[in-house]
Amino acid sequence: METTISAPVKLTANTVAEVKRLIGEPGFDQSQYLRVGVKGGGCSGLSYVLGFDVKEADDEIYEIDGIQVIMKNAHGIYLMGMEVDYSDGLNARGFVFNNPNASSSCGCGSSFSV
Repeated sequence: METTISAPVKLTANTVAEVKRLIGEPGFDQSQYLRVGVKGGGCSGLSYVLGFDVKEADDEIYEIDGIQVIMKNAHGIYLMGMEVDYSDGLNARGFVFNNPNASSSCGCGSSFSV
């Protein structure tokens, strides 16, 4: 019996569409996964990580709407329940992190503290 572990993060429909568009680009390295995580730094203490990367030994793999997502197991406590959105409006274009665990965040929205 196979156990399915639900992903600690959610991707909006806009995010899924944009990631699938990027994966479909000519020359995209199909051996890479979408990495979601955190790293130390940024004006609020921790910064979000979102990009394509190779799987490492301590990564967990989740499938979200057909996208293979990797994340360090230890990052789950910071990201549980977070939603990644993609906006392509005139005033704001890019990925937006909506994290219910953040006690504060910086003005640009790319770093936070817990």
